[in-house]
Amino acid sequence: LVSSFSYSWRRKRELAQAQKELKLPERGLKTECPTRWGSRQAMIARVLEQQRAISQVLSTDSKARHLMPTWQDTDILEAINKSLRPLTEFTDALSSEKYVSVSFAKPVLLLFSSSILKVNDDDPGLTTTIKTKILSYLDEKHKDPGTQELLDMASALDPRFKLSYVSLDRVGPIQARLTSEMAASASMVSNYCDYIQNLI
Repeated sequence: LVSSFSYSWRRKRELAQAQKELKLPERGLKTECPTRWGSRQAMIARVLEQQRAISQVLSTDSKARHLMPTWQDTDILEAINKSLRPLTEFTDALSSEKYVSVSFAKPVLLLFSSSILKVNDDDPGLTTTIKTKILSYLDEKHKDPGTQELLDMASALDPRFKLSYVSLDRVGPIQARLTSEMAASASMVSNYCDYIQNLI
């Protein structure tokens, strides 16, 4: 559907005209980027936003009329959009290269399971399935004890979180490891200072 507009200047022109007539935001459809999963959600959101204009253009085009979304297609797109939209902001924030973001991982994972991806009574079946599968994937990806320890250490070192997101049975071992690593770092710095003084 999106490609049919991307590769046709005539459809792009007709879409712009339909947007004006229907008083919709005048912007093009978005295409998916394989390296950014959030681009799929952005593409779906734009199709939903421009659905009336898209349908108006396609309804007059016998070669592309079969691409017109049905109500079932729209239900599916809305379920996907509802499930994925809240995740895109977190993904962008956690993917930043301008600041350290690993300490946010544990709090965000907890927020996903307790709130953002929590299944609601009014969620359609497909939305429920998507949320459940995403949570299952995240649990599987982060269940390794080594990964859990790394995430616990990172959030414990962040003064905003400290030990708030470390489970009670892990607080003692995490405190012990932090103490041990800080002592080792202090010793290394002391040895380095001694080495510099000897050189001077």
